[in-house]
Amino acid sequence: MDTTKPSLVILAAGMASRYGGNKQTESFGPSGETIMEYSIYDAIKAGFGKVIFIIREEFSAAFKEVIEPKLSGKIATDYVYQSLESFSGGRNIPVDRTKPFGTSHALLCCKEVLDGPFAVINADDFYGFDAFKQAYNFLTTAIAVNKYACIGYELKNTLSDNGSVTRGEINVNAAQEIVSITERKEIYKEDGKAFTKTGDSVQELPLDTKVSMNFFCFTPDFVNWSEQEYYKFLDNNTTDLKAEFLIPEVADLLIKSGEGVVKMIPTQAKWFGVTFKEDAPVVKAALQKLADDGVYPANLWG
Repeated sequence: MDTTKPSLVILAAGMASRYGGNKQTESFGPSGETIMEYSIYDAIKAGFGKVIFIIREEFSAAFKEVIEPKLSGKIATDYVYQSLESFSGGRNIPVDRTKPFGTSHALLCCKEVLDGPFAVINADDFYGFDAFKQAYNFLTTAIAVNKYACIGYELKNTLSDNGSVTRGEINVNAAQEIVSITERKEIYKEDGKAFTKTGDSVQELPLDTKVSMNFFCFTPDFVNWSEQEYYKFLDNNTTDLKAEFLIPEVADLLIKSGEGVVKMIPTQAKWFGVTFKEDAPVVKAALQKLADDGVYPANLWG
C-alpha cells in the first residue's frame, strides 16, 4: 500500500442527534455494508492510499470491530479521536456541552497524522465514484498550499424527503473559484421546489444551485491555518452549547481573508444519506439497486 498517495479523512464522530443511533456503523448495503464503506471502496478504486477515521474514543472498539476486518490488506488505516477538550488552549469547556465542536474541529484533531494532500468527507453520506475520481485528480495534479477544492453538488441531488437539511450554498467567479460558501441550515422541499428558512425569512433556492456536501480537498496547511480561527471561535462561542466550527464556514473565512483559493469542482453524482431515521429504507433500496445494476458488487469486499 502506497501511503504517499492522497489520504481520505472520514468524519465519523458526530452524535447523529436527528437520526437517533450510530448510523456510522449501521448496515445499509446488500451484504451489511455501512454507507462509508462505499466511499472507501470508491476511494480505493480512484487511487487513494490511506483512510483516516475521526471517531469518539468511547466508540472506537465497536467501530474498529466493524471496519478493520473488511479493510485489512486493502488500504492503510489510521484513527483519530475527537474530544471536547482537544485544542481548547486551556479554556474551560462548559460541563453541559455534550456535542463535539463540529467538523473543522474534527480536522484539527487530525493535525498530527496528516502528512500530505487529503480529501475529507462525512461518514454517513454516499457521494458516488465520480466525486472521488475528481478529488483524486485534483489532489495529484493541481493542489498546492492555499489552493484547495470543494466538490460541488447540484442542490436537487442532495435533498431529503423527510425533513430539512443543512447545505453550504456555493457562489463562484468566472474561474470557478469559490467566492463564498453560505451555510443554509434549514433547506426543505415543497411542491417540487427548494426553500431555505432563516429565522422568519423564507426564500426559494434554484434546484441547480451548487452546494457543499462537506467533500473538500486540502493540504495540512489548511488545518494549521484553521487552528487560530478555532481559538477565536472558542472565545466567542464557549457558552453556546450548540455552536459548531464547520469546515465550509472556515473555508469561507479563508477565501474572504484573501489567504487562499478554493476551486469548485462540479459533479453530477447523485448524493444520498441518512439525516433522519426515515431515510434509512430509501438508502437501503438505492444501494440494492446499484448492486442489481452492477455498479457495485453485491458484497463490496467479497
